[in-house]
Amino acid sequence: MLELSIDRNVATLTLCRPPVNAISDEWGDAFELQLDALEGRDDWTVLHLRSAQKVFAAGADLAQIHSWTSDAAPAARLAAYIGRLQRAFDRLQKLPRVTLAEIGGAALGGGMELALSCDLRMAAFEARLGLPEVGLGLIPALGGTQRLTRLAGAGVASRLILGAELVDGRTALELGLVQWAVAREALPQAAAELALRIAALPRPALAVAKELIAAAGTQDQRGFALERHAGGQLLNTAEAQKLIGAFVQKSARPS
Repeated sequence: MLELSIDRNVATLTLCRPPVNAISDEWGDAFELQLDALEGRDDWTVLHLRSAQKVFAAGADLAQIHSWTSDAAPAARLAAYIGRLQRAFDRLQKLPRVTLAEIGGAALGGGMELALSCDLRMAAFEARLGLPEVGLGLIPALGGTQRLTRLAGAGVASRLILGAELVDGRTALELGLVQWAVAREALPQAAAELALRIAALPRPALAVAKELIAAAGTQDQRGFALERHAGGQLLNTAEAQKLIGAFVQKSARPS
């Protein structure tokens, strides 16, 4: 269902549950095991999430969800599924490393919610993105209503969620759902190059910067205090001292 490889500080997690990477309970188990593995390793800086299928991920496993309608308490069964995947996606979002979703095909429902849990998203022009759950009488409950609203605002969230609208990569870029959109044939290389470029940056600074960006979404002034404390502490890191020293030496050379 998921394959993990690590090279040059980039952890590549490939979704490989044919045909459409449907998100089932079993997929959730496999995903959490990969998160356990990543959290236990220190040889990566960027997590590059991609798919081996034509789609990125087409959403929840509807066949499995439909099977729960015959349970004695189907609502409780679905709520449990939602809760465990909310927790898994929250773990992904809170990883102290940079996360990148490479969206080459459809990212729908839970697949889009998975991508929204990443820091960065790069989509193919030809990709289809959206949260169409209301068209099935459901809602995007794996964090989609919250993350999309925070990312793109209530207007965009209402357009896509209430209208069950799907958009292509270009429109997703215009709406702020992704940060980059490229032609499908160029996507794998562009995403890999971006992951490698970020992986070469100092990990402590990336971790602190990610934490502060998240703090900016709160209603208090906590982010400014974190900037003072964490920003000051970064000067103690070997990475910062080395890079600043090299910059000062270069600047001191006669032109």
